[in-house]
Amino acid sequence: MGSPQITENPTIAVDEDEENGISAECKELIHGCRKEKGWRTSFLYEFQGFWCQPKEIDAILSFQKHYLARDCDVILATIPKSGTTWIKSLTFAIMNRNNVPVSDGNHPLLASNPHDLVPFFEYKLYANNQNPNLSILPKPRIFATHIPFGSLSESIKSSDCRIVYVCRNPLDTFISSWHYINQLGRESRPPIPLEEAFDMYCKGVIGYGPFWEHMLGYWKESQERPSKVLFMTYEDMKEDAMSHVKMLANFLGLPFSVEEEKQGLIEEIVKLCSFKKLKDLEVNQNGKSIKNFENKHLFRKGEVGDWVNYLSPSMGHQLSKIMDEKLGDFGLKFKVCSTVP
Repeated sequence: MGSPQITENPTIAVDEDEENGISAECKELIHGCRKEKGWRTSFLYEFQGFWCQPKEIDAILSFQKHYLARDCDVILATIPKSGTTWIKSLTFAIMNRNNVPVSDGNHPLLASNPHDLVPFFEYKLYANNQNPNLSILPKPRIFATHIPFGSLSESIKSSDCRIVYVCRNPLDTFISSWHYINQLGRESRPPIPLEEAFDMYCKGVIGYGPFWEHMLGYWKESQERPSKVLFMTYEDMKEDAMSHVKMLANFLGLPFSVEEEKQGLIEEIVKLCSFKKLKDLEVNQNGKSIKNFENKHLFRKGEVGDWVNYLSPSMGHQLSKIMDEKLGDFGLKFKVCSTVP
C-alpha cells in the first residue's frame, strides 16, 4: 500500500461559526489553507504541515509569538488520547514532591484535574485571544501541548528547557480518539462512523496529525538531543510504571534519593497517579478542565490492545502497514500487545 493521499475538496466553504472569536490574522490564514471534513468540527485546516481547527490555530499563533521559555521549564507533549492526563499527573507529583508530600491527604491531584494543574498552551493559556503574563509563575513551570515539534516556539527549541513526549500505539490511539470525539459531540452532531473516522485517520486527517509526522518530529529530536527530549510510549509505561517514573525523575533533574526509594515513594506516586485512582476521584467525574469538555470523558479504559475489539482484521492490517511504512525505517516501533488477526 502506498502513502495515503488526501484529496482536497475545493467546494467546501469555511464554516462561519468556526471563525467566531478568532483573530483577523487567523481568518485570513485559514482561507488559504487546505481543508477537510473534521471529526468534531465541520472542518480541519492544514496549518504548518498538520491538521488543526481554527480556534486552535489562532491560539498556536499567539503561543508562537509570545511564549518565552525558561531553561527550567518542562514541556509535556503528546498526541491526543495517548496518556496526556497520566503524564501530567506523574510529572506534577514528581516535581512537587518536596513541597507537597505524595501521602498528603490534601494533595492537589486529589482535588484538581491534572489539566488544571498542568495547563495546555493551545487550550487554556493562549486560547480565546489570551496573552497571559507567565513570568509571574513560580519556577519550575510545567506546561503541556499537542503541537508538533516543528511548530513549537523557537524559544523552546533554543533554550535548555526539557520536553517529555508520550505517544501510543496508533491502533489504540485511533479507537480512544474515536470514542472520545463521539462523546464530545453527541448532543450537537451525529457520531462519526468508525469506518469513516478510520479512513480519515489513515490519511492523517485528525487533529495534530498525521500521527506519523507528529511522532517522528519528537522521535528524531530525542535521538539527536536525548538530554532535551525524553521519548516514552504508553505501552512501555503501562508495562513497568515504576521504572519509567524513575527514568522521568532522572530526566527532569530530580532523581529519587536512596532514602526516597527505600520509603517506597516511587510506588506511592504510581498509585496516586494510577488510572483507577484518578478516574474514581470526584473532581474527575465532574466539571470541565479543557474548554467545554467534561472531565469524565477523559477516562475510558486505559487499556493496551483494546483496538482488537473494534477493528476488523483488514483494518488492523491496513493501519499496521502504514505504521511500518511511515515509522519502521526510523526505528520507531510499538508493542502491539494484541496480535493483528
